[in-house]
Formats: sequence, structure tokens, C-alpha cells
Amino acid sequence: MPRDVLYLLKAEFTDGPGQPYYCPDCAQITGVLSYFPQLRYSLDIRHVDFARPRNEIVALIGTENQGCPVLILADAPFPQASEFVSGVHNGKSFVSGAKSIANYWSATHGISRPH
Repeated sequence: MPRDVLYLLKAEFTDGPGQPYYCPDCAQITGVLSYFPQLRYSLDIRHVDFARPRNEIVALIGTENQGCPVLILADAPFPQASEFVSGVHNGKSFVSGAKSIANYWSATHGISRPH
């Protein structure tokens, strides 16, 4: 059974001089996954480098949609969650951003909503 693919940035990355960074939105989604570990069974979670282009994502949903976090849906979106879908590229629906992804999971997996 195909699973949705969740792309997150790796935990530490550089972007110029100074100390490394982390992505707050990716950290938020990582927190949601720790609150609701059952979600992990329905996902293929992949961590990518900060540097662009993020070729693996670009190949699926295009250059303009390579931001993280992004959830690429294996199947057509659930009708009750279609309002959280950010777009479609080459027939692949995707959800971008921590709050939209969390709301999508709330509508499709029954977890609590972000406040």
C-alpha cells in the first residue's frame, strides 16, 4: 500500500557563517509525530539537505514547491481535508507547511487540531 511521503529538513544545517540552524516548521511536525506516533505507520518520512535544489522533491512536485515541510499524498486527498491541500503538480497532491499538514492529519487521522 503506498504511503504519503513527508519531507523534512535535516535537524541541523548551515546557511552562511555562524552556528547551524534548524527549521522551526520541521521541528513542529517532528513534535506532532512524537505526540501521535501512530502517524508514522502511514508515512514514508525522508530528511533532506537544506541546500537547493532539493532534487527528490523537485522530481515529484516541481521546483516552486520544494519548501519543507511538505507532505506528498500517495492518493487523492480525502474530500474532508481538501481545503488543506496546497497544490497539485503532475497529478501529485501535496500539503505544505506545518499548520496545514497538522490540520490535514487532524481531518484524515483523527488527531487533535493545532490551536
